[in-house]
Amino acid sequence: MQLSDIIRPGAVRSFGQVTSKKRLFQELAELAQSEYGLNAPEVLDALQERESLGPTGVGHGVALPHARLHGLDKVVGLFIRLEKPLDFDAVDRQPVDLVFGLLAPETGGVDHLKALALVSRTLRDADLRSKLRANEDPTALHAVLAAAQGIKAA
Repeated sequence: MQLSDIIRPGAVRSFGQVTSKKRLFQELAELAQSEYGLNAPEVLDALQERESLGPTGVGHGVALPHARLHGLDKVVGLFIRLEKPLDFDAVDRQPVDLVFGLLAPETGGVDHLKALALVSRTLRDADLRSKLRANEDPTALHAVLAAAQGIKAA
């Protein structure tokens, strides 16, 4: 599995500012609807329900919100770059500006965990994070993510 298998070019966005975690999840849900044909309210509910179990901010300005959804047949990704970082209750207490959302089938088994591990491992790379922060164009952001497919666990 590679990032290019998970995320389509159209599922990448850059925003100047999002005012709250809830608004960020709404943006992710709307992106999931427009790019993958998913039901935005269901996606929003699933993301919020998962987040209520514990924050998905993993540190270094990165958040990995994720959820399982009925009706999906494979893991799909969404990426949002925020120009103004958002308080996300991350483990390192740093605000988040790079958000990679994952949506997985309700009965997805290990594919969801493999995708989460891949994204987490990839976004741990400081050079990759710098490249993502240096680009606003969604096409360029997707290219950076797709090119990162060779990064291995440390």
